[in-house]
Amino acid sequence: MIIAGDIGGTKTRLALVDPGRGPRDFVAEQEYHSGDYPDLQPIVEKFLAATRGAATSACFDVAGPVIGGRAQLTNLPWRLDEQRLAAGLGLKRVSLLNDLQAIAHAVPHLQRAETAEINAGAPVANAPIAVLAPGTGLGEAFLVWGGKGYIACSSEGGHADFAPANADQAGLLAFAAERFGHVAWERVCAGSGLPNIYDYLRSRDPGAEPAAFRAMLDAAADRTPLIVEAALSDPAGNPLAAATLRMMIDIWGAEGGNLVLKVLATGGLYLAGGMPPRLVPQLQDGAFMRAFTAKGRFGDLLRAVPIHVIMVNAALLGAAIYGLEQAAND
Repeated sequence: MIIAGDIGGTKTRLALVDPGRGPRDFVAEQEYHSGDYPDLQPIVEKFLAATRGAATSACFDVAGPVIGGRAQLTNLPWRLDEQRLAAGLGLKRVSLLNDLQAIAHAVPHLQRAETAEINAGAPVANAPIAVLAPGTGLGEAFLVWGGKGYIACSSEGGHADFAPANADQAGLLAFAAERFGHVAWERVCAGSGLPNIYDYLRSRDPGAEPAAFRAMLDAAADRTPLIVEAALSDPAGNPLAAATLRMMIDIWGAEGGNLVLKVLATGGLYLAGGMPPRLVPQLQDGAFMRAFTAKGRFGDLLRAVPIHVIMVNAALLGAAIYGLEQAAND
């Protein structure tokens, strides 16, 4: 058996995978709070002890770049090394993947019930595929055809320069630049960046914010869930929250179109991460597609691109699939 893991700054999800049962029917699965541990190895040891599992190899996806079999996690003080983990855990092989690379690796294996359609489009066979994943941060990846199958490629495009698409977004750029200097896409269209949009809109119309909601935000350690919930449950009573969510979805559409054009992803765009699955109705109402296709002469090309939301934990699924493939080649 193999161990598959989705290693994030907040949570670590581990699964025990039997090749005979495949990458979805886990023998065991557990979730741990990453910050409670000094490294990944103690979590894996605890998982194996609790499940009485035995494994010969492992594949972990991590939130951060993987270079030469080593990874420094973006939001954890962990430095992971494939060889050190393999030796410490007594495994034949440990593979580290960037989390977006793992999601991309899962894309060709997704089943119809594991996605929600935003645009049917007309996919071009064997063409590149793009992945945009707004969660706590903004992840980006893409797939290219390798002759016998797709090859998943990681990216740090979420940290590239934010480019406003209209006057309102230009104001947001100026507002965020005063706070951060460099304004990456992640600053304005991920969970961690959502409050920046809210603060910008509030700075233009402070009277639109209900006093009770302001008090809730001031007391919250993480304002993002409150803003999203207010936008979804009471948009009339929380107009700034509703406008924040609308602007964020517009920015998703714009950057999704940018990513598709950059890699000519006429095979499709997949939205992953923690936020899109909760916002499928808002993504289907037309605003996302208007921003996605607002690329001048390339609007028609973009209207033909299929767009889907991934509704499952594709990072863990991708790690399981990759781990099984590696084990089969041992």
